[in-house]
Amino acid sequence: MERKAANSPDMGNTIVQRGDEKIASLFQPDTLLSAQYFDTLRRKTPLEPEKRLMLAVLDDAINCYRDNLLSQRAKNKRLFDEAEEWIATPGGDWIFCFDNVCESLGFNPEYVRRGLLRWKKNRQKHSPSGAWNEKKLAS
Repeated sequence: MERKAANSPDMGNTIVQRGDEKIASLFQPDTLLSAQYFDTLRRKTPLEPEKRLMLAVLDDAINCYRDNLLSQRAKNKRLFDEAEEWIATPGGDWIFCFDNVCESLGFNPEYVRRGLLRWKKNRQKHSPSGAWNEKKLAS
């Protein structure tokens, strides 16, 4: 009975129609929104590896700047000087210059720069050596 149904003329037409439908479906336009398409291209991680690296560079520079401001050791002074030079230099044409790193991370580089310079002035003013220097200049 099953063989007769499989060999019946009606069944053959059904198989041919299904094949034709599959082929025809290949040439139909996709109804995919652009947002759906670009969602598949987005990375699933919140920060791309390149931005994580830039954030690490910025974090290290700020830590070197803040931790070594009042240091008396030559190595720490050098770390501070390098960080300060990197932060204070506006512009730059390489990808890891301060301005490019800040802009890539969504920070305003001038705002960050001014904040760090303001922090430096306040810290030097309130430090024991800074107060000593001010007294020495006043007399």
